[in-house]
Amino acid sequence: MKPGLVFIVSLLIFANAFSQRKLTIIADKPIASVAPTMWGVFFEDINFGADGGLYAELVKNRSFEFPTALMAWNDGKGVMQKRKILIVNKSDNSTNSRFARITINNTEGSYSLSNEGFRGIGVHKEKQYDFSIMARTEKPTNIKIKIQLLNYAGKVVGSTSIENFSSDPIAPDSYRDGWKKYSASFITTDTAQKGKLNLVFEGEGVVDIDIVSLFPHDTWKNRPGGLRNDLVQKIADLKPGFIRFPGGCIVEGKELSNRYQWKTTVGEVDDRKLIMNRWNVEFPRRSAPDYYQSFGLGFYEYFLLSEDVGAEPLPILNCGMACQFNSAEVVAMDELQPYIDDALDLIEFANGAVTTKWGKLRNDMGH
Repeated sequence: MKPGLVFIVSLLIFANAFSQRKLTIIADKPIASVAPTMWGVFFEDINFGADGGLYAELVKNRSFEFPTALMAWNDGKGVMQKRKILIVNKSDNSTNSRFARITINNTEGSYSLSNEGFRGIGVHKEKQYDFSIMARTEKPTNIKIKIQLLNYAGKVVGSTSIENFSSDPIAPDSYRDGWKKYSASFITTDTAQKGKLNLVFEGEGVVDIDIVSLFPHDTWKNRPGGLRNDLVQKIADLKPGFIRFPGGCIVEGKELSNRYQWKTTVGEVDDRKLIMNRWNVEFPRRSAPDYYQSFGLGFYEYFLLSEDVGAEPLPILNCGMACQFNSAEVVAMDELQPYIDDALDLIEFANGAVTTKWGKLRNDMGH
């Protein structure tokens, strides 16, 4: 018997218990239209769905801002031997207060620092990948950085290099106090599923590095530093009427202090505030201590994604409640106004005139 017939019979039996009225349903001939917004997708940053997933960045902990500053980084020398690298904390309460200081001495040979990516770095053969790094030196130096992409066996499957670092703190392309962005690209010679990024420092001197980044050149809509083209295409192929973001439990946070706050996910990507992903500690038997949110995929990118695929954006905001299963924490009723303001300000960010505070930020971001 077909499932549809079972459903009809069940309805008739139920109806006969109360009356002799007959109800017939013809499932393949709808008589009422269904709004396109009744069908959509629900995104949540779980199982590395954003960082390591939809967001195409391949370097984990690119700014050394994880609580353990060198998490995902390794130079093979062990903690006691890491004399060539120091993590400097500016302690200025900024969202990006740390950077790595590398000291190189030619007589001691080169120094290598690798990043494991998100449980490995996956790349495709004969594809372009774009590397960038923020760096500065206090004086002229002959330091050179070889950028290598290694496969699981340690074989180089892509490489390039960066040198001629500027020591001019007021260079036209300077970033904050002497920082400058350096970029290079390479084409891979093979496919790797669990590769790693390896940086080889040669020469002599001291160089500070931050925001070490590697992206596939082929991103959605060819946006530099954007989303994975293949994954977004799969979402687009579903033709969703709406996209709900950034999720459910992820919005609550384990405690309110760890809740998702949309205002820290917009503006310059490098200035967005990193927080622990709540799924980091949710399941003790499947701990994920390396799970954090960089918010390279933030509310602006979610809105843009919705627009790209022709879906209505359905943003979700915290209403003053943390996860009730975890902490049962709620904000006091007389302290609820900031949560209300967040909702009103989000409407301004999405639809407000460019003369408004949040409408101006949206405009400055390019929309």
